[in-house]
Amino acid sequence: MAQLVNHYIDHTILKPTTLVKEIEQLCAEAMQYNFAAVCVPPNFVKKAKELTKDSEVKVATVIGFPFGYSAIEAKVAETVLAMVDGADELDIVINLIALKNNDWEYLANEINHLAPLIQSKRKAVKIIIESGILTDEEIIKCCTLYTPANVDFMKTSTGYAEVGATMHAVELMRKNLPENIQIKASGGIRDLAFAQALIAAGATRLGCSASVKIVNEQN
Repeated sequence: MAQLVNHYIDHTILKPTTLVKEIEQLCAEAMQYNFAAVCVPPNFVKKAKELTKDSEVKVATVIGFPFGYSAIEAKVAETVLAMVDGADELDIVINLIALKNNDWEYLANEINHLAPLIQSKRKAVKIIIESGILTDEEIIKCCTLYTPANVDFMKTSTGYAEVGATMHAVELMRKNLPENIQIKASGGIRDLAFAQALIAAGATRLGCSASVKIVNEQN
C-alpha cells in the first residue's frame, strides 16, 4: 500500500495569503511525485491548469470555502467561473448552518443546483461535510442525502475546523455510501502512518499540505 500513497493525494494549499510562487512549487511537486491533483484557491485555477497542462495531475478548487454559508446563487457563480478557468474537480462546502438547523430541504436544493451543473461538464463533484463537527447521525444523513445526487466524493473536512479527518468518520461514511461514491479524507494528515490508516478505512483520496513529507517517509 505504501508505494501507492502518492496516487491518493490532492496536494493542497488553500491559505488566504497564498503566493504565486507557492502555486508554482505546488504544481511542480505534484508532477514530480505523481499526485492525483492539486487543490488551489479559485484565484489560482487558471495558473495551476497552465502549469500542469502536460501532466496527468488534475486541478481541484474549492466552492463556498471554508464555512459553506454562501448563498446557492453565489456557489453556482463560483462553480461556473472555476470550470471556465479549467477546474477538473470542485470541492464544495455544504451549508453547515442549514444542516445544524435541520434544514435538509435547503441542502437538497443546494446540491440539486450544483451537481447537475458540474456533471454536465463532466467534472468531479466533491462534497465537504465537515465531519469533525457533525454527529454520527448527521454524517449518516449526509450520506443518505448526497447519494441520489451521484456525487463523486464525500469529503470529511475543510481543514479549518478543530477536528479534521478521522478513521471513524471515514469508516462511517464508507459503511453508509454506495461503492460508486468515493471518500476524500482531509484535515490533519501529516504522516504516512495516518495516511495509510485512512486508506485502509476506505478513503480513496487524501487532501494534504504535507504531501511531500508523507511520500518521502516511504523511502
